[in-house]
Order: sequence, then C-alpha cells, then structure tokens
Amino acid sequence: MFGAIPLLIVPFVLYNLGLLGIFGGGDDPWASELFSIRMMSGGVFSLTLGDLIVLIGLILFFVEIVKSTRTTSASIMDHLLSTFVFVAFLVEFLLVKGAAHSVFFTLMVIALVDVLAGFSVSMRAATRDINMN
Repeated sequence: MFGAIPLLIVPFVLYNLGLLGIFGGGDDPWASELFSIRMMSGGVFSLTLGDLIVLIGLILFFVEIVKSTRTTSASIMDHLLSTFVFVAFLVEFLLVKGAAHSVFFTLMVIALVDVLAGFSVSMRAATRDINMN
C-alpha cells in the first residue's frame, strides 16, 4: 500500500512547512543560503533552501518515474494519487499568496510532468502486455 503513495507529496509538505516559518528565513525562506563554496575558477557556488527543495523534488520525481513502469494494480492508485497531488499544487498556486513563488511553480511543473509521464509510461507498458493472435 505504501508503494502507491506519491513521493512528490514530500516537497509539497516541505514547502508548506516553510510557509509556516518552520525553516525561518523571514518573508522568503527559499532565498536563505544553506552554504557556499568557493570554486577553483574563483566563482562562488551557493545553495539556497529553494534550490534544495527543487533538488529533492527532482530526485523523488526520478523514483516516481521508475515506479510508473510497474504494471500492477497499485500503479493505478499511484497515478490517481499523483493526479491529486498535482491538483493540490495547482489549487494552492492559484489561491495561496505564499505559493506564488518560482520554487513552488517549479515543483508544480514537476508534479504535472510526473502525472503525464506516469500515464504515458503505463499506457506504453500496457500495450506490450496485450497479446494479439
């Protein structure tokens, strides 16, 4: 049953926790710098909290794509729940002032691509399972 839980709910929850002030950072917690490293080129690489949450979303997106290659009955529930996660992203983006941010928009697009890719991969795998005599 836990295999059907869409993992992209994690960045959704993390973002909302950030809106509640759990991570600090004042008005824009996503711009707070976690660390910076001076590179050999002389440039400075810095990672913000917003960058980290997008990276987490991309890693979980990869796991979701791998999960979508299953052809079990749990995959139908997984796709349905992934669609609900995308709808939650979309509704929050349209209705919540704090969600009007590029980090949230990027996470929402990742959720949309997850839904589209999940259904596409499942349909492609299902056509291979059909025997034509």
